[in-house]
Amino acid sequence: MTDRKRARLGERAGGGAGRTGVIGHVTITVIASYSGDGGPPRSQRGVGGPAEASVGPGGRRRMLVTPHPDTGSLSPRSSADCTSDPGSGPPVSSPSAPARRSLSPDRPWRGGQLPLGAGPGTTEAAIPPGRPPRRALIALCVTEITSWGVLYYAFPVMLSSLTHDTGWSTATAMAAFSGGAVTSALAGVVVGRLIDAHGPRPVMTAGSVLGVLATLAIATAPGLTVFFAAWILAGLAQSAVLYQPAFTALTGWYGPGRVRALTTLTLAGGFASTIFAPLTAALLDQLSWRGTYLALGAILAVVTIPLHALCLTPPWHAGDRGRRAPEGRDSHAHSVVRGRTFATLTCAMTLAAFGCYAATVNLVPLLTSHGIGTHLAALALGLCGAGQVLGRLGYPRLVAHAGPRVRTVAILAAGAATIVALGVLPGPAGALIAVAVLAGAARGLFTLLQATTVADRWGTRSFGRINGVFTAPITIAIALAPGGGALLARLTGDYPTSYALLALLTLTAAVLAGTAKAGS
Repeated sequence: MTDRKRARLGERAGGGAGRTGVIGHVTITVIASYSGDGGPPRSQRGVGGPAEASVGPGGRRRMLVTPHPDTGSLSPRSSADCTSDPGSGPPVSSPSAPARRSLSPDRPWRGGQLPLGAGPGTTEAAIPPGRPPRRALIALCVTEITSWGVLYYAFPVMLSSLTHDTGWSTATAMAAFSGGAVTSALAGVVVGRLIDAHGPRPVMTAGSVLGVLATLAIATAPGLTVFFAAWILAGLAQSAVLYQPAFTALTGWYGPGRVRALTTLTLAGGFASTIFAPLTAALLDQLSWRGTYLALGAILAVVTIPLHALCLTPPWHAGDRGRRAPEGRDSHAHSVVRGRTFATLTCAMTLAAFGCYAATVNLVPLLTSHGIGTHLAALALGLCGAGQVLGRLGYPRLVAHAGPRVRTVAILAAGAATIVALGVLPGPAGALIAVAVLAGAARGLFTLLQATTVADRWGTRSFGRINGVFTAPITIAIALAPGGGALLARLTGDYPTSYALLALLTLTAAVLAGTAKAGS
């Protein structure tokens, strides 16, 4: 029997990528690694162990089999072809080395399946031996709910009381709030570098302290100058406590298993508005808006500071200490962010972020323009939020069946389709509400796509630095989307036309994402 036939038998017997099996005297080891979304197989990046030697225990001959990056079919290659990329991992093992059954040296996998998130082209940072850092994940779920609730969702609830008490216009108050969001996006680049260098614990703890100081400054602001300065401080705090630093932490800790952890975090974060919008309203019934902010600041201090300081304790990049040369990390990040693929994907995600967020935030005025009542339109907006939960729940399954490029194009194209459907469908109300739920699902998928794009394509090395640059324009686009969507409707004369333009923008983003080639 030829080696190729034995390889095919190994594929059937092993059940897919990530298995090691013995057939006769040939040991078949499936190495699931790619250089990207359609590039040639890369040594063992994303596999986390040395390449298998050609002779295994007991004198059995060992053959390496790699899935084809486009079709997923298996083809054998000799172990001589599996030498490590320079700087990407440990050297090839000796012929007497035992067979490996893991995607990283310290994180074994079970059931013969690749951990979710172990995608093409990843250079995974190994996580510590033992159980995943569930305590840190639970703590981040709690602190994300609290941080989003206090630093983001409370402000719209208090806006009317704030403007009535101070005499400031709504546009002026919103400008201060948006200034904080833009500050958060710009500061995120520096925060990513700090987390890479020092870990999430000190950075996110300091961010919590800044957040408490910012809420106190907002509550006591005597005039607009201090109010704007307070929101800039709040933006600095947001950059260190909201999703992006938490995504960086979980990506570093969980490595190939990051998708489930990120999904859990975003599902929990979705409850921030559900909890803090009514809580803020209840506090406003008893206190002024200034008193409400003081109370929320106390909640932020009591909940997030101790959890960040005491629970974000897993070792940081513990499995990568042997090759943490600062110059190498800087060179890697520099080469990635200057690459054409990175620029193309950043542009695509920024356009899509503006289109998707502008469409969902302006859903109520769109539906009322279709003749739907305000209460029913508000219900549709709430169901759009429920759709985000459904989208996030479905993301791990999408990861398991689609590569990074296909996944990106599919999600952005789905977002464009739902936006144009919202714009052109005249009714009935039930159909528009159903499309709103689908639009919410696309936005929920987009949140996790944004969280995983960098690691899926360039690995977890220097993740904080690269992801900080990647998310900065996306965060700015999200901050500008509510007002930008309303302005577009005013310029075009109606919401349906503006939604058609937003759909075109998002579809353009999908096409751009499809042109992004593997590698940097």
